[in-house]
Amino acid sequence: MALLPRHPSDRLATAVLLFSATLWGLTWMPLKAFVGQGLTGPVVSLLTYGSVGLLAVVMLWRDRAAWRSQWALVLGLVLVGGWANTSFVNAVMLGDVARVMFLFYLSPVWSVLGGRLFLKEHIPPARWLAVAGAIVGLWLVLGGPSLFSGQSLDFTLVDALSLSAGLAFAANNVIARAADRVPLRTKTLSVFVGCGLLSALATGLLGHSVPDMPVLLWAALLAYGFGWMLLATITWQYGVSHLESSRAGVILLAELVVSVGTALVFGGERLTPLGWAGGALIAVAALAEALFPPAPARPVVQPSPPSP
Repeated sequence: MALLPRHPSDRLATAVLLFSATLWGLTWMPLKAFVGQGLTGPVVSLLTYGSVGLLAVVMLWRDRAAWRSQWALVLGLVLVGGWANTSFVNAVMLGDVARVMFLFYLSPVWSVLGGRLFLKEHIPPARWLAVAGAIVGLWLVLGGPSLFSGQSLDFTLVDALSLSAGLAFAANNVIARAADRVPLRTKTLSVFVGCGLLSALATGLLGHSVPDMPVLLWAALLAYGFGWMLLATITWQYGVSHLESSRAGVILLAELVVSVGTALVFGGERLTPLGWAGGALIAVAALAEALFPPAPARPVVQPSPPSP
């Protein structure tokens, strides 16, 4: 960011990341407002992320010499990152914010499994315990104990979108770590390109269309895309790039606190005791994920050939 120093102090980087987490935590408010105007999730993500994505294509093309050697990973970032944001926007617009956020924050589970399977990271026992706790938390949020009384598991389309958004977000992080020769700007803008493409596909398949809208609503959508979401993404990248991963992970938990807290206070939402218990386990798992980052993969030592 041109307005911020290239080498900020820890205090400044923390403040920027906290600002970003707050923006992400409050993003449900404009999304719910767009629902009130009769807009659907695919249309909103198409007009907001897609508009930024059009400009992002130009920037990605300009940087093509830097990422050409890892083009397959860039394509993965476009598709996976695009799905993470598209499904998240639709889940928030359709469902209860608190429940969506708890299920989305199962991403530490997917990060642990993805890091182990694809990057061969060493996973400390504390992170495996966090995975187990998050899975129990998921079971509680979905009303798992009701199975003992003969009821069916409370799993909806919104839940599927929320879980897939967290899974895709974790996969995006794994791919981003593997794409070590891809510029940071390319990684950031790929998300907007992917979200625009997938939103256009969803809009067409579902038969949605862009309705006639007043100028003020158009302005609000563009301001949300080029202002709110672009600013939230850039400040997030700036913060995590200048802080230790463990510290950044703890700060980013503010997103969960802000979103759930404001949804309960201002959105009129309610959580059952099981929801509170499950959400607490998921939050603790996310905290453990931040405090116990993965250790580098152990290098394979090749035996030296016998001397002649």
